[in-house]
Amino acid sequence: MSPHLALEHLWSLAGCAPSALDDIRFEGADPGLPSVYRVGTLACATIGAAALAAAQCHKLRTGRAQRVDVAMRRALVAFRSERYLRVNDGPAPELRDPLTGFYETRDGRWIQLHTNFAHHREGVVKLLRCTNDRDAVAAAIRGWDAAVLDETLANPGLCAAMIRTPREWAAHQQAAAITALPLFDIERIGDAPPMPIGRHDALDTASRPLAGTRVLDLSRIIAGPVAGRTLAQHGAEVLLINGPHLPNIAPLVIDNGRGKRSAVLDLRDAAGREILRELASSTDVFLQGYRPGALDARGFSPDALARAKPGIVYVSVSAYGHAGPWRGRRGFDSLVQSATGIAWTEGGAVASAMPKHLPCQALDHATGYLAAFGAMVALQRRAREGGSWHVRVSLAQTGHWLQSFDTLDDGWRTADVTLDDVRDAMESTETSFGRVLAAAPAERMDETPPRYDRPPVAIGADEPCWLA
Repeated sequence: MSPHLALEHLWSLAGCAPSALDDIRFEGADPGLPSVYRVGTLACATIGAAALAAAQCHKLRTGRAQRVDVAMRRALVAFRSERYLRVNDGPAPELRDPLTGFYETRDGRWIQLHTNFAHHREGVVKLLRCTNDRDAVAAAIRGWDAAVLDETLANPGLCAAMIRTPREWAAHQQAAAITALPLFDIERIGDAPPMPIGRHDALDTASRPLAGTRVLDLSRIIAGPVAGRTLAQHGAEVLLINGPHLPNIAPLVIDNGRGKRSAVLDLRDAAGREILRELASSTDVFLQGYRPGALDARGFSPDALARAKPGIVYVSVSAYGHAGPWRGRRGFDSLVQSATGIAWTEGGAVASAMPKHLPCQALDHATGYLAAFGAMVALQRRAREGGSWHVRVSLAQTGHWLQSFDTLDDGWRTADVTLDDVRDAMESTETSFGRVLAAAPAERMDETPPRYDRPPVAIGADEPCWLA
C-alpha cells in the first residue's frame, strides 16, 4: 500500500472529486520508523487527505487550485509531535505515569494498564488492593488471569486491555462491529440551506481555507485535539472547551493547543450548558471526544444541535467506535493497539516476550487528521447542497485500516529518529509556558501555507466567547 493508493481510498470513501488527486504529491516510502506496520503510509495519507480537503475548501471560495506536497519524513515528525516537544530546551516532557505499561498475568498472558490520569491510577491500585508501586502492582496482577482482570477493570471504567492476537481480536464481538463499519462516516442528519465556508464579515477571507469558520473543540489528549489543531492551522477560529474537573496532560495541552483559544465550562451546571448552547448557536463545527452518547443527556447530541443550529457540522471521535459492546468502553491509543493485536504483532516481530507498541501514537494522530478531513468535506457539502452533517471516526476503525495494509517483515530493524535528526521540521514559538519547540505542519501548500496564528495557552486562559 503506497501513500497515494491509501489517499485514493480515503478520497473515494468521502465521495470527493477524483480530479483533485492530481494536485498532491508524496515523497518517501516506508519504513520511516522502526515498525512492521506502514506507519509512514498512514501518516502521509491522513495528513494528505486533510491538506487536500483544505485546498479544496480554498478552491471552492476563490476558484484557485494549489499544489500540496507531503514528505513522509515530515509527516512522521507530526505523528510524533508530543515526543519531540521541548519547552525552554528542557528534556522531553514525561507523558506516562510509572504504572502505565505491560504486566504478565497468572495464565502467562499480558495485560496493559493505562494510568496517566490520577483517578484511573487510584482506581487500579484500589481494585488490586496493593500499594501505588510498580512492583506491587506487578505482583498483584500475577494473581489474576488476563481475561478476568481485563473485564474486572473495564466494568468500573478503568483503563486496561488484555493483549490479544489479531486472530483473537477478529473473533471478538467488537471486532465484528468495527469490521461492519466504514473507516469513517460523513452523514447528513438534517436540512439547512447552503452556507458558504466562513463568515462574510471575516477579514481577509480568501487568504486561508477556513478563515471565518468557527470550531468548538470539546476534546482532550491527542486525537480530537489534533483535529482541532489541524482546522486551526488552516485558518479556523478554534475555541477549546474544557471542564474544570477534567484532567489533562500538560505537554499535550501545549502541543495540541497551538492555534486555539481555551476556556472552561462546567457542563454539569445549567449555566455552563447554557453558555455552550449559545456558543454552538453560531459555530460551524462542533468537535467532541466524549464516549458515544455521553453528551446526549446534557442536550448536545448531534440531532439536538442539528435542530438548534441547522447547518452545523458535528464531529465525534471515540476509542472503540459507535457500535458494538465496547462502544462505551474507555480507551486510548495504546490500549486499542493492545486489544486489537497490533502490540502482539510488533512484539512478535522482534521475538520479544513482551508486547510492543507502535513507535508513535499513530492511531491517535491518524484519527485526528481523519476527523479534520471529514469536517472539511462536510463544510464543502454544506456549501454546495446545504444540510447538517455528522462525521464519526474512532481509533479502532483507524487501527483496523492500518492492519489491512501489507506489513514489512524487517521494518522493526529501521533506525529510530531522534530530535536532532528532525530539527528542520520543528518550529519555535514564545508562549506563556516558555519557548516551545514543536513539530511544524507537515504539509506544504503553495497558495495557503498552514500556520498557527496563536501560541498555546493554559487551560481556561480565555473567556468562553467568540472573537468580535
